[in-house]
Amino acid sequence: MSSFFDELKRRKVYRVAVAYVIAAGGIIQLASAVFPAWELPDWSLRLVIVLLLIGFPIALILAWAFDVTPTGIQATPALSTSPHRRRNVFFLGAAGLVVAVTAGFFLLPHVAAKKVDKSIAVLPFENLSEDKDNAFFADGIQDDILTNLSKIGDLKVISRTSVMGYRGQEKNVRQIGKELGVSAILEGSVRREGNRVRVNVQLINAENDQHLWAEDYDRDLTDVFAIQTDLAQKIARELQAQLSPSEEAQMTRKPTENGEAYLAFVEAHNLQTSLEDRGKLNQAAQLYERAIQLDPKFVLAIANLSIVHSWVYHNFEPTDAERDLAKKYADRALELAPDSPEAHLAGGFSLYYGTRDYEGALRELRLAQVGLPNDAGVYLLIGAIQRRQGKWKESTANLEKAVSLDPNDTWPLQNLFFNYQMQRDFEAANRVIERALAINPKSVSLWGLKAQLAINARGDLTVAQNALAKFEQAQAPGEVPKNLDSVTVAEYGLGKANILTFRRKYPEALAGLRQIPQEALTSLPDAFCEARLLEGILLEKMGQGAEARVAFSKAKESAEAAVREAPNEASRHAKLGRALAYLGEKEAAITEAKRATELLPESVDAFSGPGMTQALAEVYMVTGDHAKAIELVDGLLSRPGELTVAFLKIDPILDRLRDDPEFQKVLAKHEAKS
Repeated sequence: MSSFFDELKRRKVYRVAVAYVIAAGGIIQLASAVFPAWELPDWSLRLVIVLLLIGFPIALILAWAFDVTPTGIQATPALSTSPHRRRNVFFLGAAGLVVAVTAGFFLLPHVAAKKVDKSIAVLPFENLSEDKDNAFFADGIQDDILTNLSKIGDLKVISRTSVMGYRGQEKNVRQIGKELGVSAILEGSVRREGNRVRVNVQLINAENDQHLWAEDYDRDLTDVFAIQTDLAQKIARELQAQLSPSEEAQMTRKPTENGEAYLAFVEAHNLQTSLEDRGKLNQAAQLYERAIQLDPKFVLAIANLSIVHSWVYHNFEPTDAERDLAKKYADRALELAPDSPEAHLAGGFSLYYGTRDYEGALRELRLAQVGLPNDAGVYLLIGAIQRRQGKWKESTANLEKAVSLDPNDTWPLQNLFFNYQMQRDFEAANRVIERALAINPKSVSLWGLKAQLAINARGDLTVAQNALAKFEQAQAPGEVPKNLDSVTVAEYGLGKANILTFRRKYPEALAGLRQIPQEALTSLPDAFCEARLLEGILLEKMGQGAEARVAFSKAKESAEAAVREAPNEASRHAKLGRALAYLGEKEAAITEAKRATELLPESVDAFSGPGMTQALAEVYMVTGDHAKAIELVDGLLSRPGELTVAFLKIDPILDRLRDDPEFQKVLAKHEAKS
């Protein structure tokens, strides 16, 4: 063996081994720093290490066999006195292999352990205050901590709506972490007594349920911001998330020095999450106004008040007054804090909903995105704008991102569903709506979307019939369930009437439609007008022309009032045009329907614009201009939109076109394409 070691020395194998180890160590260190920054997959670093370990025995054998000389690489001359050359090479390779395997045994698990998943969810904080009305305050503390964390670009932070469902649940941390796709969970409790606040928090590793650390804070009410900042910084350090100077500055900035203004803001912010409840949104607006009165420079309150007005304008009351209030507060927030991401978010809402300035809104939203990299709402709004621009791929990517940040909220999922359905990717749309129903299996609106998808994709009414059966309870046959809120009652009643209409059961559809309470119809925007239009169509089908005319006249009156309230709202002109068409007022009907397409052409809005074109096609069909109606239907089937061949084949409203050869040709052409 002494001759073997002498040969190793003579052939400079020792030098090569040391140089290889030093170089390999440097490569591994560099890769472990660079690969995460490049977001390369976990296995890429392990692959580098494995290749370097495999290369070690190969390098030793090459060093034994060859030598680097001034004239180039040459075979190392063998000594005539050196027996067992093959045995020595075997020993060398075996030794190199043993060293490599041993190093891999220690290195690879260490590399895997160093990988840190920088993701967190902040669960609802428990309210320990004697006054249970302080529950909103505990939610506010949780929400503010979450907001601070969401400003850290190096973290993945789950949105508030996706964690609120875990309040009071007995699930363990591992299960919650798996469901939300995070590595860490923050739990806490809040006790408020007058102006004193006690906050207890603990950070838990969601993979093994081990406590990473816990903190207790006992401060004055006005010091809660310092608590939130301190927590965010400690969590970032624990999860090895990098904080940029601008992120640090945003976190340490106090939104207000006024404790009473802060309490009003927190209560308003809780109410603002009820997006479909007009009453709660009005209360939120009043509380934000109260906060602003107490602190006129409270930018967060000003920005959120603007967003509330934008939302009310878009979904409930598209009046100049609501639009102008949204713009007024967005401008004020940006004037007070030009670098505030929340102010830019309010500006994006105002430009998008108020004036349909898509490019301007996107500029504001991208500025907001810099400061709110984990805000699902920002990605959702960007995606919503992009689809109106016809940028379906980019829109879908942003909506997917919103879903990943807010996995337990059905609203991002519904928006993603609309994208897939509009592109007629029915398989993907079904996967998304199934996921939403897994979160909220009792939602009437979600079941309505699934039923509509089945009709659009296959002309299948059974899904709708089964869904309606789920909501039939201990009432008389055909009666609307009473233990539902007004919006749900309206959705349920209209949905059932529409399905019965598709099944040509006109008397049953009419009876169900007339049982929907008036207050339920008025709770859903435009539902009264839609109900009266359907009532008229059913009466026409049943040969009751005089009664049908009465129903259409009521629809016309409702639509006219809606147009007077918001003369620039395209959908209201479309409904008025349809009502006029069924009343036989041809010229006026076409004028109103065309006005809708002028206010919202498909070239400006690829998402809602097709609906206006479809309304114009219906007006042409009802007023007898079948050629123009068929031409528009042909175009609608050629572009992304809700209209499908399967739907057209069973829609009873289209019975007027059913026997037209040109209509049948259009259906056959697009059916062949699909």
